[in-house]
Amino acid sequence: MNRDQLAEHLKFAAELGIDGVTRDPAWRARADVVAADPRADGVGADPRVRPGTTHESLPAAARVVFLANAAEALAAVRAEIGDCTRCKLHTLGRRHIVFGVGNPNADLMFVGEAPGADEDVQGIPFVGRAGQLLTKIIEAIELKRDDVYIANVIKCRPPQNRNPEPDEVETCEPFLFQQIDIIKPKVIVALGKFGAQTLLRTLDPISRLRGRVFEYRGAKLIPTFHPAYLLRNPSSKREVWEDMKLVRTLLKEEGKR
Repeated sequence: MNRDQLAEHLKFAAELGIDGVTRDPAWRARADVVAADPRADGVGADPRVRPGTTHESLPAAARVVFLANAAEALAAVRAEIGDCTRCKLHTLGRRHIVFGVGNPNADLMFVGEAPGADEDVQGIPFVGRAGQLLTKIIEAIELKRDDVYIANVIKCRPPQNRNPEPDEVETCEPFLFQQIDIIKPKVIVALGKFGAQTLLRTLDPISRLRGRVFEYRGAKLIPTFHPAYLLRNPSSKREVWEDMKLVRTLLKEEGKR
């Protein structure tokens, strides 16, 4: 944030009744609300209310506090989800909510469709055979699984691994958007037809989408085949490798900026 942006930010804060800022880590660690920039690990907003005003009586915008880092912000989103009952999937055999895993400051993020059977049991995305293949794909571009962040469009397994239905996506995808906005990846890889079509709001087949670069929420988005598809169609691994070479190039280019 440059000097002019900081001045505007402080002016806006003053209009909300915020009287100052603090570097006190104990204050920044308060997690009332996820802030607009959860990566901010320096200055945190200090909403010291005026005499006779309670915190609860302030407008919602005036109650915002900065979390210390992206990891805390992601934890706040997970806490917001809770033991989710927002859509019908919680009544259809779901065992665990599969939130996401990996580096909260990752430059590279993978987004799949939905948890499968193994993921539903363990509560971790991409841990079955497809997940093992995804790990090999990540390692092929000289990264480790812990270097990236992995999530799905929806957080609960649909019965019999069917495609998520529109109402389920509508209910759950705002949490994915929060994850993306917190992590701020430079590159997002959309895994498979459903993930790519959902994120890009298109009905184009994955064969038409892959190999292209899309702008998405401040990141470069690359659609490619899902690892589960590769297990059934090993001949498509060559195309995924071309996509991942593009990902590697984009990461290097973004890293120079």
